Amino acid sequence: MTAVRFPALVLFDLDGTLLDSAPDMAATVNRMRGARGRPPMALEALRPHVSKGSRAMSAAAFPELGGEVPGEMIREFLDVYEQELGRHGLPFDGVAELLDAIEAAGSRWGIVTNKPEYLARQVLPKLGWDTRSAILVGGDSLPERKPHPLPLLHAAEVLGVGIDECAYVGDDERDIAAARAAGMRSIVALWGYRLPGDDPLAWGADALAAIACDLLDAAPWQDAP
Repeated sequence: MTAVRFPALVLFDLDGTLLDSAPDMAATVNRMRGARGRPPMALEALRPHVSKGSRAMSAAAFPELGGEVPGEMIREFLDVYEQELGRHGLPFDGVAELLDAIEAAGSRWGIVTNKPEYLARQVLPKLGWDTRSAILVGGDSLPERKPHPLPLLHAAEVLGVGIDECAYVGDDERDIAAARAAGMRSIVALWGYRLPGDDPLAWGADALAAIACDLLDAAPWQDAP
């Protein structure tokens, strides 16, 4: 592989990009289904919905609601998930090596997620990332969340890094929209969670990576000649 010059700051989405949290989410919805006398939902049936958030996962777990998920069910989901958080999920293959390589190159990395900040802060110590991630911005940390660019712009400003020296990696269209609006380089994590109708090629990202280890090569971080 060509030697990599990482951007000064690489920002990542959390669920579906760094962390395969789908098993934690499946444990959550299956506790909710069990409490209502329903059989478990298959992990693979829930996986595509994970990056869409608690409302989308609840809607997938209870299709009879027709997408109209009441607020009390969202609160139940978050309460149960807090108990299951970090118990089942693991970093995606290659993520540990990627984060090590970014740090070894003298660059920094951080997390910008739409997950509520209090939940994200609880999961990071379980992964040993709380002392390594340069910044954590949650979905409720600021007045706006992705696809708005504010969380990405905020992270760069707090860390004193120019936008042209930042990149954002995420598995959802909202991630790429936020990065483009912020003026940052954007990379699609194709190993993450997508619905069947999602078309990452149409999102307008600067690069796409099939697996995390692809980002150990220089090509995704550079403009085509």
